Amino acid sequence: MSNAPATPRHVAIIMDGNGRWATSKGWPRLVGHRKGSERVKEIVRAAPDLGIRYLTVYAFSTENWKRSTEEVLGLMKLFGRYIQREAEALSRENVRMCFIGDRSRLDKKLQDLMGWIEQRTMANDRLTVTVAINYGGRDELIRAARKLALRVAAGEITADQIDEAALDGALDTAHLPDPDLVIRTSGETRVSNFLLWQAAYSEYEFTPVLWPDFTPEVMAEILGRFGTRDRRFGGVK
Repeated sequence: MSNAPATPRHVAIIMDGNGRWATSKGWPRLVGHRKGSERVKEIVRAAPDLGIRYLTVYAFSTENWKRSTEEVLGLMKLFGRYIQREAEALSRENVRMCFIGDRSRLDKKLQDLMGWIEQRTMANDRLTVTVAINYGGRDELIRAARKLALRVAAGEITADQIDEAALDGALDTAHLPDPDLVIRTSGETRVSNFLLWQAAYSEYEFTPVLWPDFTPEVMAEILGRFGTRDRRFGGVK
């Protein structure tokens, strides 16, 4: 018998393929990102009915700054508009929104919007949506190590007290359980520096579907396959 629950409690998604989707249609890449943001809204609304309690989406990585200035600025404006337009719906639907990643490089107005919606939706508990912006798994681990080093230097803890629980608590995702399932769209089969610590025992699903075409029906099919997996976490039956 499989040790996996019928539905994963926490699903994380590497949303890939927006630019390729737009380019294939002869449109600018930002059109694909706008279509992708609409898809996020659809998946967020469908997630609770699919049995998901936590949804984490990879919106902008620490490496994405290498893209053109036009694309980066367009994405940042898109993030801000999404927060402003979705605030009421998220509150109405009892959805909590959080962010992970290094905010220090982000525009101050966007940082303020992120903090505002986190405060506004803090008490909501039907679904927790976590958006990774300027996020990288290696960067997160470095920042967590620095936090723990400062605590050791201050005499709050000893080096011997640094264990898995201590590191978990220093990560951006301290408010989340580890993901049960990580999905990557667009046919790429790499993890791209996403949740490196947290996904140590996650199941992975790589789908050729580009993110703008990733419907709740596609999600439901993937969740159905998850229920057939045998998760042993390093043990044996």
